[in-house]
Amino acid sequence: MNPVNILLVDDQPAKLMSYEVVLQDLGENLIKAQSGREALEHLLRNEIAVILVDVCMPEQDGFELVSMIREHPRYQNTAIIFVSAIMMAEPDRLRGYAAGAVDYVAVPVVPEVLRAKVRVFADLYRKSRELERLNVDLENRVRERTDELEASASQLRQLNEELEVRINQRTREREAALAQLFEAQKLDTVGQLTGGVAHDFNNLLMAILGSLQLLKKRLPEDGKSERLVENAIQAAERGAALTQRLLAFARRQELKPQAVDFLDLFQNVEELLSRALGPGIDTRKRISSALPPLLVDRNQLELALLNLFVNARDAMPGGGSLVVSAEEEPGTPPNNLKAGRYVRLSVSDSGEGMDEATLARAAEPFFTTKGQGKGTGLGLSMVHGLAAQSGGTLGLESKLGMGTTVSLWLPVAEDGAAAPTPTPDLHHEAAPLHRGLTILVVDDDPLVSMGTSAMLEDLGHATVEASSAAAALEILDSGQRFDLVVSDQAMPGMTGVELARLIFSSYPGLPVIIASGYSELPDDDGLPELLRMTKPFTQVQLQTTVRRALVVRPPAS
Repeated sequence: MNPVNILLVDDQPAKLMSYEVVLQDLGENLIKAQSGREALEHLLRNEIAVILVDVCMPEQDGFELVSMIREHPRYQNTAIIFVSAIMMAEPDRLRGYAAGAVDYVAVPVVPEVLRAKVRVFADLYRKSRELERLNVDLENRVRERTDELEASASQLRQLNEELEVRINQRTREREAALAQLFEAQKLDTVGQLTGGVAHDFNNLLMAILGSLQLLKKRLPEDGKSERLVENAIQAAERGAALTQRLLAFARRQELKPQAVDFLDLFQNVEELLSRALGPGIDTRKRISSALPPLLVDRNQLELALLNLFVNARDAMPGGGSLVVSAEEEPGTPPNNLKAGRYVRLSVSDSGEGMDEATLARAAEPFFTTKGQGKGTGLGLSMVHGLAAQSGGTLGLESKLGMGTTVSLWLPVAEDGAAAPTPTPDLHHEAAPLHRGLTILVVDDDPLVSMGTSAMLEDLGHATVEASSAAAALEILDSGQRFDLVVSDQAMPGMTGVELARLIFSSYPGLPVIIASGYSELPDDDGLPELLRMTKPFTQVQLQTTVRRALVVRPPAS
């Protein structure tokens, strides 16, 4: 059912918003106007089904506006409803009906009444237009059939049958395409929103975790206080894990794809996955020994398997069976994948299964059928994000009472796939720092900047804070000497990577560390000396990265 346009006219924005809240469940297009002039402009540009008009407006009252609307040939039969807290006496009503209104609604508005009235007139409009369309279609078809009957009655029947089949086929194809487009747009929009929320949340967690860790070191010997701080730290770390799931769904976490032997990976985590399932669930594996290596982030794939096993466990509260299978998928890959070689990984359970409505929403973020406090609704969406970001896709099959199968199509690693870059051994390459460093901390969030500086100062270093990349360059141009720069990535005006490029060209020998709440950075080709950290990071991680920065590029003289 196509939505129709409903015009809401009122000079008070608060009332317009209240009408919008009341009517949004109708699924129609709501157009707002705060004056008669604005309403007439909308009427000239749009096809309007129902008009909701406030009687008392300063420039032009509702009666005058409705009279002008009725003068337009296109809107002589449009349903117009007056809304008024006053002027509800019978003479006023008669004046309104004479002007062209079809109904009145008294203020305060009863939501159910207003919604019911608007729905009736919207449906009436839709049916009237449908009737007009059907009449036009009918006239055209009668004309066509009459012409064809003059030539051949039998040929007419055959053409009509073919036409109806083609119309039905095209309609189904169009509806399927529109449904796929809507789902893709919806998931992309939610992905962008969750990615932004996760970034901001990581910044908050950065300040919280850093402050708690420093506070823990300064607490006097008090078991109860230590337990409270430790409890807060664990809660913040759980929040950090949650943001990683959000970033995975939003496809904004940093992936390090490499050639992965799935059989070897599964054998390494099989014991952990079995513990996650608990007793009462029989696990079997069907993994081909000739399986080609996958091109995927090993750690994220392990986390995805853990999420799928936990979901399967929750779907089988009374026990059951679980099968893990992996084989190279022969033939053409699913429609949303480009041509190439793919391996299909599947996790099948004998649990409760899902009905069609639940299955359609299963991969949506925050959607869960588990009880309150028993699930975030991000596990399957994280798996979906990993598959899409890795160049594969996710498939779901389920029937109520018959179990669920979750399938991951992942690309095969071709010869020469990148192996993981070895991490420098800091114990051998970096001697302990014997002096405090002077470090420039750049971040547009004052809470993060202050927390990072506090951790560095606690390690014996001196810090200077800058609230933007431009401010950091001014400080460097002033001649003050620094041993290291620690910068945020996402900043207005200039990103951390752009700042690093300028520093490396203007101040050779000055190392830079980039921190990001998105867990991803743009292509840093040409910046091999650039190190990165993912927010929120701990003081130990910060100390390790500082030492690594001095190994990669020694401090400026």
